[in-house]
Amino acid sequence: MARPRHDGPSMRDPQLTGLEVWLSGTPAELDAAVGVLAAAGHVAWRSVRRPMTGANAGRHRLYLRLAVTVAAQPQPATDTSAARGALIDLDTARASRRPA
Repeated sequence: MARPRHDGPSMRDPQLTGLEVWLSGTPAELDAAVGVLAAAGHVAWRSVRRPMTGANAGRHRLYLRLAVTVAAQPQPATDTSAARGALIDLDTARASRRPA
């Protein structure tokens, strides 16, 4: 007897990367969510929409893998040497130090 086909990437594929998201909702909600997430990155893989049963009848589930580029963190506008740690002038420090 044939096994059911696995719905997803093969475990022999290279290591999975990116953001993985499981979504569940109505078809309209899923379409809206996928649209917003796709705008934030590149959809690397999308599963087939599967209907849910029981108390969740009318809803569907969907798996998404996204490649999202992480933006560089903005530097604060008031970056002073005190905030980063000031360098000490060793010659001045040595000249002003007292003998023990």
